[in-house]
Amino acid sequence: MRAVLVRQPGGPDALEVVELPVPAPGAGQVQIRAEAFGVGQPDVLIRRGVYKWMPPLPANPGNDVAGRISALGSGVEGFAIGQKVLLSARDLSQRGGCYADYVIAPADAVHALPDNVDLQAAVCLSNYQVAYALLHECRHPRAPASALVIGAAGGVGTALVQLAKLAGMTVIGTVSTEEKAAFAKANGADHTVFYRSEDVVARTRELTKGEGVGLVLDHVCGPEFTGYLGALGKWGTLLSYNAFAGLPEENLMAAMRGHLDICPAVRCFSFHIYDHDRDGRRALMRSVIEALGRNAIKPAISAVLKLDEVRKAHTLLEQGSALGKIIMTP
Repeated sequence: MRAVLVRQPGGPDALEVVELPVPAPGAGQVQIRAEAFGVGQPDVLIRRGVYKWMPPLPANPGNDVAGRISALGSGVEGFAIGQKVLLSARDLSQRGGCYADYVIAPADAVHALPDNVDLQAAVCLSNYQVAYALLHECRHPRAPASALVIGAAGGVGTALVQLAKLAGMTVIGTVSTEEKAAFAKANGADHTVFYRSEDVVARTRELTKGEGVGLVLDHVCGPEFTGYLGALGKWGTLLSYNAFAGLPEENLMAAMRGHLDICPAVRCFSFHIYDHDRDGRRALMRSVIEALGRNAIKPAISAVLKLDEVRKAHTLLEQGSALGKIIMTP
């Protein structure tokens, strides 16, 4: 079978497609014949060798795979050959391991999927798992009626837009191009703001008739972060779930004290809070699997490449031009 390995961290050229023996499941394990692979930022961090939860080298950087059960180890119950399943490395003892034609996993780490679910859509659900936690688990002081999604055309951004609309929120999304604006609106965004040419805070307050939003969801951080406090309404929450542009330069507490009239909250979120909370983590995934099964969400797929094109997939992801999720197939 084919598998992707990183022997020495680096750019996309560090990704090597190799031939390995097909692994057999041991006791309590299942073998999954892969049909779709998700491509995400944790994969890139593993490839670069900078992931805080880095697996040992040589590493297989894949973190999400959807496919069908192809063999059962002894003692496994509740699964059948040919059954559709999803595996996230979040449910494994270490990250990575999912970029391969066949993947072995403990049976209790695998998520069963409804028969009607498309496997290419299912492999996008890790983004929705994060988005669901951001919207429903972060315990905002008051249930937000509106949200500002920074980067509304990205993988998690698209999931946030769809799930926020499913929860009845008015959604404003920031985008960089007309193409991304149309894409965000097609996924449910009520309004879009062009962050390169418009004042995001001023435009958000204009769109909310001066009230501000209940929730700002930001994965960029950097020098713009504290400014988003100005987009919040009363009891609003500014929620950081990554820091691609580094940490804010401004004194955050001082900035918050400048908005005492709205009593703002700031929360820093990482999905790794669920690393030792199996029940909570899997409950989130069940919620989004159920939503996909009844067509309440529709994952947007930006590009479908072959596993042999893994270097191209990582290049596209790092370029930041993708609309929705990049996936690969065998």
